[in-house]
Amino acid sequence: MTLNRSPIARTGTLKQGKPLARKTPMRRTSFKAPAAGAGLLRVAAVQLKARKPMKKSRAKSTPARRAARGRDCTLMIPGVCNRDPATTVLCHSNRLADGKGMGLKAPDSAACFGCSDCHDVLDGRRPLPGWMTRQQLEDTFDRATAITQEQLKQEGITA
Repeated sequence: MTLNRSPIARTGTLKQGKPLARKTPMRRTSFKAPAAGAGLLRVAAVQLKARKPMKKSRAKSTPARRAARGRDCTLMIPGVCNRDPATTVLCHSNRLADGKGMGLKAPDSAACFGCSDCHDVLDGRRPLPGWMTRQQLEDTFDRATAITQEQLKQEGITA
């Protein structure tokens, strides 16, 4: 007769033979004792480590992005648009074909003016209206992009 001794069907408790003990003492790495006669400035300079500068997280302001301030929304998604020029920003495309990628924003040439509510729908922070499909949203974005780029071209702001 054979017994089923699979590793899954183990029973019993684990026993520890002897307590864990450190074989070598821990090293002191965080603080160095000051040398005899060392001044306070010298000790402080030894303890301070040079830090890397922080990474800039703000998007750089371009002429096209600055031009969006105070403009009318060109996306104008019916039932969504708040028509408030104070909330208008430059809405960039979310398509890979337009240059969008992980950690990359599409260029300003693939963008339109949009109010905060339309921008939220375009970026997926708000759901699409029930009557609108994703294809209709993309067609609306393409129309708005053509209008925006024409306005920027007439003003001499090339995106």
